[in-house]
Amino acid sequence: MESQKQYECVLTIVSRGFADQVVDAAREAGAHGGTVFFARGTGIHEIEKFFSISIQPEKELILNVVDRQDAPAVMDAIVAAAGLGTEGRGLTFSLPIDDIVGVFCPCAIPNKE
Repeated sequence: MESQKQYECVLTIVSRGFADQVVDAAREAGAHGGTVFFARGTGIHEIEKFFSISIQPEKELILNVVDRQDAPAVMDAIVAAAGLGTEGRGLTFSLPIDDIVGVFCPCAIPNKE
C-alpha cells in the first residue's frame, strides 16, 4: 500500500441554506460533486460565548471526495465562499481516505488526454 493517501474527504459544516454555495465553490476548485446532509449543532450557547458570534443550530454537512493534491484549493475556495467570516459561518477540514470500496468515484478515473 502507498505511504501517501491518494484521496481526501473534505468535510464542511455551514448554516442551513448555504450548501449550494459550498458545492459550487468546491466544483470550481476541482471537486466533482458532493453529498449534503442536514444536521443540528449542539452546545450552541457555549460556542456563542466563546467565539462571540451568533450560531444557528440548523446545519448542513457537505462531503467532497477529492484528489489529495486538490484538497487545499477546494478548502480555500469553500472558506472564501462560506467560511466563518461569511453569512454561512462555515468551517471545513479534511481527512485522508484509506480505501474506497463499492462506490463510483469520478476522481478515480484516469484522464484520457
